[in-house]
Amino acid sequence: MKVTSSRTRKRLHLLTGACLGLFLLTHFSNHALGLVSVEAMERMRLVFNLLWRSWPGTMLLYGSLLVHFLLALESLYRRQTLRMPVREALKIIFGLSFPFLIVGHVVATRVEWMLTGYGNGYYEMLPILWSNTPTAIRQSLALILAWSHGCLGAWFWMRGRNWYPRYFLFFYSCAVLVPLLSLLGFAVAARSLEGGLPSGAWFMANRTPPEIIAQIRLSIVAGLLAMIGGTLILRAIPVRGKVRITYPDRAISVAKGFSVLEASRAAGIPHISICGGRGRCSTCRVRVTEGLDRLPPPNEAERATLLRIRAPGDVRLACQLRPNHSLSIAPVLGGDNIGLKAQPSEQQAAGRERRIAVLFCDLRDFTLLAQKQLPFDTVFLLNRYFETIGEAVEGSGGVIDKFIGDGALAIFGLSNTIEEACAQALDATVRIAKGVDLLNRNFMSELEKPLRIAMGMHAGSAIIGQIGYGKASSLTAVGDTINAASRLEGFAKEYDAQLAVSADVVRYAGLVVNDRESYDISIRGRAGMLETLIIQNMAEIEVMMASGNHLKETPA
Repeated sequence: MKVTSSRTRKRLHLLTGACLGLFLLTHFSNHALGLVSVEAMERMRLVFNLLWRSWPGTMLLYGSLLVHFLLALESLYRRQTLRMPVREALKIIFGLSFPFLIVGHVVATRVEWMLTGYGNGYYEMLPILWSNTPTAIRQSLALILAWSHGCLGAWFWMRGRNWYPRYFLFFYSCAVLVPLLSLLGFAVAARSLEGGLPSGAWFMANRTPPEIIAQIRLSIVAGLLAMIGGTLILRAIPVRGKVRITYPDRAISVAKGFSVLEASRAAGIPHISICGGRGRCSTCRVRVTEGLDRLPPPNEAERATLLRIRAPGDVRLACQLRPNHSLSIAPVLGGDNIGLKAQPSEQQAAGRERRIAVLFCDLRDFTLLAQKQLPFDTVFLLNRYFETIGEAVEGSGGVIDKFIGDGALAIFGLSNTIEEACAQALDATVRIAKGVDLLNRNFMSELEKPLRIAMGMHAGSAIIGQIGYGKASSLTAVGDTINAASRLEGFAKEYDAQLAVSADVVRYAGLVVNDRESYDISIRGRAGMLETLIIQNMAEIEVMMASGNHLKETPA
């Protein structure tokens, strides 16, 4: 029942928003006809009144306005924290302030018409608004806020669709031109009537006694304030019970009812959510590393998104997951999303020398593959590939240094011995190969050729330090070991192999290579030759590490 209710709320919000957006579009288009003449505005107003002042149109318009406002209050009540991106905050502020700005205009037009049967037209309303500067400013501001609120809502809904980039220029042009032409039409038409009002206009405009109009307006404003105030009071009532959410670098406690995304924002932890926390994208997803069995099942929206991206069972959407027990999570799309990267110490930032294992991996012929894919599909596939690399490296005990194009640099041994680092690096190569095989099976129908990986690995001394400028700086490694690993990755491509690894790595890991054919290659800027092994299939490394046997011979 809860799933259905959530789905129904989203559909109602979308449908009522579309109805209000249509009304704004017709109303603003009517204003824009002021660039032609007031007579043209008045003729078109009569046409629009056939729709919006009929009983079905009135019920649809004001029913949508009421439902949309109540849904906004309900969403505000369910929101556990008021920390949010600026765009989300603006959307809420615009939506809640809009009714207060238009209440006077609605009472003077629609309520007047309902009470007396007489509706003020443009000939009556334009001089009244134009002669009163505060009223004109308030109406213009209401127009801009209403349109901005609708555009932000439409943008949140559309931006995750793969067709949106193709029509972005059209939507952007409409978003700018519609309110601009409407304001210009209002100003031009009002100035054309500065010579005087039609006979009886002031009488008709004030047909209902002013004190009754003022009382109606005050009652509506008081009702709106009471609903907003009541919502804020209800959400301020403390909720019993807390859960503990453990991130890779910290742990926080929040009240039950918080989503993981809201918990991140409440704690000041950066957490990306392109769709604004509505479960329409997968950018906020997290991997649950502990407590998965005690979590509530995904709702319909979350389940649909997870199925669309073929997410494994331990991945959940942070915006939809509201844990009722403590849990531990890890990022999926990278540490920058939810604060995985801790600030380095002063000593680390200054640089230090360590013996590490370095892994370069790259997709072969991915540039040709990307040319045959839509940009959205290319980005999606790359993210899945990077996710596979990140999981393999972190699962083996290493860290991702950086992603470069369709390649990645991983480092092992920042906090352990060189022997352990080399064993971890070899384990990561096996995991990466398996992950790429899984991607090929999952995307078999979408790929003309299977993805192929090429990896290079070396171990030795390197300088670890904070390198870069401003926000572009990060803790990274430089030195001969990095250059050698990069050259070995290219060497793997030359031999159409999955891995080119220096004999030093294999020996450090405790594997015997005496009976293994090796190649002596030169590295630019490095004296001497580097003994290198070519591994055609990573299953060979897996068997070797599991059994402790010698590497078997492979034809050159």
